[in-house]
Amino acid sequence: MIARLKGLVDSVSADALVVDVGGVGYLVQAASRTLSNVAVGQAVALFIETQVREDAITLFGFAAEAELAAFRALTTVQGVGGRVGLNILSVLSPDQVAHAVAAGDAASLARANGVGPKLAARIANELKGKLGGVAMAAGAPLPVQAGARVVDDAMAALAALGFRPMDASRAVAEALAELGEGAGLNDVVRVALKKSAKP
Repeated sequence: MIARLKGLVDSVSADALVVDVGGVGYLVQAASRTLSNVAVGQAVALFIETQVREDAITLFGFAAEAELAAFRALTTVQGVGGRVGLNILSVLSPDQVAHAVAAGDAASLARANGVGPKLAARIANELKGKLGGVAMAAGAPLPVQAGARVVDDAMAALAALGFRPMDASRAVAEALAELGEGAGLNDVVRVALKKSAKP
């Protein structure tokens, strides 16, 4: 199995790139975030997930181990294949995926092409509690478990103030990390707003 590729970018398309390693070109599927940061002729090193099917061997490439870990977790969910996993990582970073799952924020996951409301809810449900390592690897604060009602109400309050679901989820997670599990709604919203204030 191929675990890593290091070489020169030979070509880039909408959903893949070809990496030239010693004269051999490897076709690697990648998220748009990864593809937007590479150019033909550039040296590149990618972490690789190799999927073997009866009719094909497909390589999926990632710039960071956290992305690879998030991809592996996502593709354990029924209905999330390699392409859909990449679509999710095209719109959300690994720590954003972890925060969305921890907060039950299916709306953020559903922003990805090919992810409807039902699949987004399944991802959030099945991966709950399984992405802590991804968040740590990405340097994100780990959300503290708190009463689901407080989290939901705080998210709703921030949404009413114009926050996007992903930003609200992150702000609430950071507030809970500071305040602790028994925090009340007013305190969570106050600290979340403070942490989200632009300097």
